[in-house]
Amino acid sequence: MRLDSGNFSWGSEAISRKTRIVAVVYNASNNELVRTGTLVKNAIVQVDATPFRQWYESHYAVPIGARKGKGVVKAESEEVSKARSNHVQRKIESRKAESKVDPALDHQFAAGRLYACISSRPGQSGRADGYILEGQELAFYIRKLKK
Repeated sequence: MRLDSGNFSWGSEAISRKTRIVAVVYNASNNELVRTGTLVKNAIVQVDATPFRQWYESHYAVPIGARKGKGVVKAESEEVSKARSNHVQRKIESRKAESKVDPALDHQFAAGRLYACISSRPGQSGRADGYILEGQELAFYIRKLKK
């Protein structure tokens, strides 16, 4: 059984999206599981950031993960600056006040891949579902991966 995608939630934004699993990058119990790419519970994986980027940019109308000094991609700028009704514009303006993202997470959006933890048991359920790492948990695993 090969799983290449799963449903991952972004806790601070209270959304979940189906996204592609790119690679297994860390497993606390066994390095062999990382080398073989085995999906188990609590494995740290890299997932594609595109579904979360699209949601964020349409919800807040603010680009995320834009690299400083580089031009904004044309498709992104169209999504952010497209014509909207007055009601939608007022709603987006009220959301912009709380549209702050952790700098480490923003750096991952720029790379196009997010670190996530698998919270389901893929061998038993046949699904690889999990959550996006944020805050102290993300900082902890980034330190572990740099070793």
